[in-house]
Amino acid sequence: MDRRLALLLAETFGERLLTPVRQRYDETEIRIALADATDVLRVVHDDPALRFSMLIDLCGVDTGEEMHVVYHLSSSLSGDWLRIIVAGLDRTAPRIASATFLWPGAEWMERETYDMFGIIFEGNRDLRRIYMPDDYRSFPLRKDFYLADDASRSPAAGVRNMERVGTPADATAATLLRKSPGA
Repeated sequence: MDRRLALLLAETFGERLLTPVRQRYDETEIRIALADATDVLRVVHDDPALRFSMLIDLCGVDTGEEMHVVYHLSSSLSGDWLRIIVAGLDRTAPRIASATFLWPGAEWMERETYDMFGIIFEGNRDLRRIYMPDDYRSFPLRKDFYLADDASRSPAAGVRNMERVGTPADATAATLLRKSPGA
């Protein structure tokens, strides 16, 4: 663990940190509010004492109550990876400024996060679906995404799993799909 990095981050961002700096093995983590995201990213990128010039990954998280964007960064000045968690994105309309002004490669990572979570990255010049069809209306990694065959949670409880054909070998009269009286 790079203790110097933890101290520097705590001194630099102080009140902006939602939780104390966390460290585990070769990872250092800070959690910040959405309003501070652009400034904090700019500082960790441009500050000569930090120089986190490489964006390793960017992803989304759906907690069920709010959305987060997580940045994984690397610097030649530290052996630790820096994880920045931006908390507080509204689930109904998740929006955050694009990081492409610092890391041009973020464009593709933001597209993937948009495609899977529906998070809008304002300023990304090519924010469109990357995996799902253009006319797809849902976001597969959100907590409220259900497959049509998800019998345990779907309104059509009892629909057979799409990968299975026919009646399962271990089915009993109690577990078989009952037909409605009018069918």
